[in-house]
Amino acid sequence: MITQTADHTDIRATNLAAVLGYLRREAPCSRAAIAAGTGLNKATVTSIVGELLERRLVRETQQTQNHVGRPATLLVLDGSAYATIGLEIGARGLTALGCDAAGEQILRWHRAGPGVDAGPAKTIAAVVALARRAISTVQSSGRQVLGITVGVPGLVNRDGAVVLAAGLGWSDVPLRAELAATLGRPDIPVTVDNDASLGVLAEHLYGPYAGTANLIQLTGDTGVGAGIIVDGRPLAGHLGYVGEIGHLRLVPDGPACGCGRRGCLEALASLPAILEQVDGSIDDDPQHQLETLIRRADAQDAAVTKVLTEAGTHLGHGIAALVNILNPEVVLLGGAYALLAEHLSPAIDKALREASIAPDAGGCTIAASAFPHTATPLGATAHALTPLTRGRLPAR
Repeated sequence: MITQTADHTDIRATNLAAVLGYLRREAPCSRAAIAAGTGLNKATVTSIVGELLERRLVRETQQTQNHVGRPATLLVLDGSAYATIGLEIGARGLTALGCDAAGEQILRWHRAGPGVDAGPAKTIAAVVALARRAISTVQSSGRQVLGITVGVPGLVNRDGAVVLAAGLGWSDVPLRAELAATLGRPDIPVTVDNDASLGVLAEHLYGPYAGTANLIQLTGDTGVGAGIIVDGRPLAGHLGYVGEIGHLRLVPDGPACGCGRRGCLEALASLPAILEQVDGSIDDDPQHQLETLIRRADAQDAAVTKVLTEAGTHLGHGIAALVNILNPEVVLLGGAYALLAEHLSPAIDKALREASIAPDAGGCTIAASAFPHTATPLGATAHALTPLTRGRLPAR
C-alpha cells in the first residue's frame, strides 16, 4: 500500500477553496465566522484572507451589528479583478454571458443563427466572434478573463470533442480544440461541456433550488438532455456521457430521430419536434416561432393543446425513467420547457405518477426553471471558474 502525502501547495489550495466556498455561501461574514464555519484555525484564515484581499478576490466592508459598539469588519467576495465567460450553442441561436468572480452578471447577449443546418465550421466562426466581443468587453472593464466554457447539446467527451449532437447534425467535432485554435488566446482556457450539465450547475448554485442534493434539469431546446446532481455533486459518468434521456426509445415505430433511430423522446417532445408537429416545419427564426406557439397555447388553441399534451406525456415517461433510477427531489423544466411549463406540467405529472414505481413518484417535485434563457451560459461561467473555486489562484 502506497501512502501519498499532500504537499503544502495542495493543502493551501484546499484551505483557499474552503474559505472561498464559505464566503460564496455566507457573505458578508467575519474572519471569526469563517474559522468557525470551515474548521480552520484563525491564523490560517487570517493568512488566506490577506492573500485574497491582495489579489482583489475579497474585500472588506462594514456592517453594524445588533449590539452596541463599532461596526464589525466583514468580508464579501470582490468581482472587480476577474471574470469568466459562458457561451451556449443551440437551435435558437448563440448566447453569451459574462460574470465576475463574485457571481455578478456583467454582460448578456443573444444572437440568432447560425442555425442547425450551418455546420460546425460556420458555427465555430460565429462562436469565436461572439467570444472575442465578450473578451473585449470584460477586459475594458478592467477584469482579467479566467476562462471560457461553451455548452453544446450532445455527447461531449473529456477532451471537449462533440461525439454526437443529433439536434445539430454533428458528429466527431473536436470543438474545444478548434475553438481554442481559432480564438488564438492561449492565455484564456477554453472548455466544452454538455448544455444540460451546465444548466443544472446553474440551478444548483444560484436558483431557487440551490443546494438541493438530488436535482435534475431537463432541457429540450435543440435535443432533449438531463443535467444531473446526485448527493450534491454533478454526475459525470465514466466518459462524460450522462443524461442523454432524449434517446430513450418510447415509440419503436415513431418518428425518425437525428441519432438514426426511431421513436426517441427527442423526436417526440423536443422543441423542434413540437414546432414541427404544430406548424409542419421549423422556421429560420425558431425563437419567433416559439413565441407564437406560447401565444397560441395561452389562447387555448386546440391543435397546440393537443400537441403539448402529447409531448408532456412523453416527457413524463422519460422523467419517470430518471425518477425510477435516481430518485431526485426536484426535476426542473429548463429552456423552452420552462416557458411552456403550465401547458406541459399536467400531462407530465400524470404520466410520471403512472410510470414511476415509487409511491408519489418518490417524492419528486416538477417545477419550472428560474433561468429559462440563461441556465446553460450561467452554469458555463461557474464551470470556467472551477480552478479558482478549487483554490488555484490566477497567475499574476
